Amino acid sequence: MLTDHVRFRRITSGLLLIAGPLLQGLAVVVDPGTWGDDREAVSFGDNPALAQLQSAFYHWSWILTALAALGLMHLIRRSHPRSGAIIGSITVLGYISASALLMTDPVEWWLGQHHTPEQAQKILDEMMNLPGMLIAFQIPGLVAMFGALPLLLALVWRSGFVGWWVPLVTAAGYVGSMFVPYGPAMVPMWWLPVVAVGYVGMKILRMSDEDWAGFYAPGRTTPASYAKTTA
Repeated sequence: MLTDHVRFRRITSGLLLIAGPLLQGLAVVVDPGTWGDDREAVSFGDNPALAQLQSAFYHWSWILTALAALGLMHLIRRSHPRSGAIIGSITVLGYISASALLMTDPVEWWLGQHHTPEQAQKILDEMMNLPGMLIAFQIPGLVAMFGALPLLLALVWRSGFVGWWVPLVTAAGYVGSMFVPYGPAMVPMWWLPVVAVGYVGMKILRMSDEDWAGFYAPGRTTPASYAKTTA
């Protein structure tokens, strides 16, 4: 695989599309705040080990999803080259920016050890509402998760590679998470992208190297074997 660049890129893309959302789904499961106090200054102090594990899972989930977006861009490089490049780039940059937010988790744990939950939340809010934090990290991350990734998957659907349900289920998971408190209800929300995006990854892994290479072929929008499927 390492000597064949086509196979390497195909398998890597497929695995990243599975691993990225899966780590996010695992993060919400192991997060002590999911099952305990939703104030992280409290829940992180209740179980520091799981708090660090969920931070690592979220961090690597978002980094891997950023890289996985490059694989999605490959699938639409002929059918939607301009819009795919723009939306794909926003997705990559947004997820990378969001991953930096996980550095606030140990800060919140420390605040919880030295202040009351109310004081800790007030201090963290002041930090997170700084213009630099909003513009550089929070807004790009929100745009990537709640807008760019579903739109990128919509282009993959329009190219004929997957069915309409893939971008819809992904969007439902991310958008739905905005309307539920961070707790047990977040688990199904974060696992919807695991199913939808993971399906794309599995389909890439089942492709032949010839079909993957076919997206490079001049004058062809999609490989012949993937012409307008609704699977």
